Amino acid sequence: MARPPRALPPQLRPAAAAETLRRVALFLERALPLCRAHTVEFYTRGLWERLVAPRPAAVLEALRAAGPLTAPRPLAEASGLAAALWDDDKFSSVFCDDSEKLINVHLFTLAAKCYSLSSLGVCTPLEEMLEALRGHNQGKPGIKPDEFMNNKKSHEVQVMSELVDNMANYCGIKQVIDIGSGKGYLSSFLSMQYNLQVYGIDSSDSNTNGAHERNRKLKKHWKAYQSQGRANLRTQRLEKTNNRPVESEIKCKAIKEKPLNSLQSQDQETIQDLVPSCGFTEAAISEANKGTEADLVAQPQSDESRLSEEVLAILNVLPADAVEAFSSPQCGCEEHRKMASLEARARESEESNLYLPLTSRITAATEISDIVTDMEDCVLVGLHTCGDLAANTLRIFTATPEIKAVCSVGCCYHLLSEQFENQAEYPEEVWGFPMCRYLKDKGWCCGRNARMSACLALERVAVGQVLPTESLFYRAVLQVIIEEIYGGTKSDRHVGKVYSKSSSFVDYVRKALKKLELDDSKLSDSSIMEYYEKYKHRMDELEAFNMLKVALAPCIEALILLDRLCYLKEQDTTAWSGLVKLFDPVKSPRCCAVIALKKQ
Repeated sequence: MARPPRALPPQLRPAAAAETLRRVALFLERALPLCRAHTVEFYTRGLWERLVAPRPAAVLEALRAAGPLTAPRPLAEASGLAAALWDDDKFSSVFCDDSEKLINVHLFTLAAKCYSLSSLGVCTPLEEMLEALRGHNQGKPGIKPDEFMNNKKSHEVQVMSELVDNMANYCGIKQVIDIGSGKGYLSSFLSMQYNLQVYGIDSSDSNTNGAHERNRKLKKHWKAYQSQGRANLRTQRLEKTNNRPVESEIKCKAIKEKPLNSLQSQDQETIQDLVPSCGFTEAAISEANKGTEADLVAQPQSDESRLSEEVLAILNVLPADAVEAFSSPQCGCEEHRKMASLEARARESEESNLYLPLTSRITAATEISDIVTDMEDCVLVGLHTCGDLAANTLRIFTATPEIKAVCSVGCCYHLLSEQFENQAEYPEEVWGFPMCRYLKDKGWCCGRNARMSACLALERVAVGQVLPTESLFYRAVLQVIIEEIYGGTKSDRHVGKVYSKSSSFVDYVRKALKKLELDDSKLSDSSIMEYYEKYKHRMDELEAFNMLKVALAPCIEALILLDRLCYLKEQDTTAWSGLVKLFDPVKSPRCCAVIALKKQ
């Protein structure tokens, strides 16, 4: 099907995207040592003395004074913004050229804000993207997923599913493939709410089985609302038969004489009577009838089609039987025949939707058509795909002709494989980072600890959610004990969540040593407390150091996402590509989607 001739929002030019990436990388080359160090080694490696010159109190004061992230700037400013604010020779004012220590915290915070996605101006606003994709078409009313999943997941699924549906409509296709689908939250909602044919692929059998079971329960829940609607309908029919035997004849005549907006209002009242206990249906009806009298006057030529679309949207949520009251054989009027046609379309629509969970491990070389045997033109999506899976989703998009669009939200950056971190061990692998030519040519490497820092949630800290400083302090002091008492013994075990189960520092150390299979009888309680007393006055160093890492988190994430964007812009088949902020970052910190559509 030919793509509608609708213009997409302005996109960042390939050269501008590459220049923005270069500037972010240049800043991080100097700043990343702060994030490449592990907090566990904070005291054993003397990280504060090695990397930060100012006092902890001065660092914390400067960071707190910086406030939350600045508002995004327009796309037109993106390519030159960083260069205008930061020339190469200004980096010496932030870091010392000789010692490489951080010396100017105020300039550091300004630079960190400058090189975050929200300030670089590289993100396309979600509303602008939706408006361009849907054109003159109205949004679809329907249920909200709140009662089927938690608040965070509900927020993510509702926002992303609307975008994916509009991408599919724009491309004129009905099939969606959800990579890393997990328990099928997004997949099942896309299928039931938007009537898309969805294949959810996950590497875990337990997730696939869980998705099957959850989808079964969801359909059962759906049918419960349908049963309630049918019961109410039967009761109403019985009352009408006993009390008003000629009412249908009168109504038929009235319908012929009433204007269209009155008929629409009557439809709303009748359906509300049919399903009084269904909260989401009432919301759907409210959404469906947002077409006001003014709209009807403005577009008289589309009245009939508009009403049909709105009623069909309601029928996709309501039981199809709910409209039988409008198609009684006692009345053969034109409006009733239209309602019967809509009912048939609703039944056909309900039967055509599909969600099928599948189990398969996805790599960059995966042929999706080997997994989805009836694959056709489709949209490829991934909601919080872990590590390399996000990068591989983009590679599969570029390599598969049938995939016309992609919407990928990645997460778990610490699980990414890096070409220039483990090159000697795995020389032939396809890596999760870097993807674009510029960073590959530079041999760019973040390191696992820096990628772990990219997962920190600055927005949550900005609204008052504090870092677990005491637990990090306990672990850092424990590392001192391990190295000094046990000779730096390495263990394949992890301490894990011992802190939450401990009543004191002594209790924490003993539980941790046992978990690490180290003999805790070598230490008395008093000797353990000596270590605590030795370092407790330096806890503010650890707090300040971690806040520096939090401030850098958006910059590292920007580097990773710009790398993916530049990769897409290097492909000849890409017609449009961009970054779109989908979610509230406080609810869902990994909130930015990489989106692309292919040339027709």
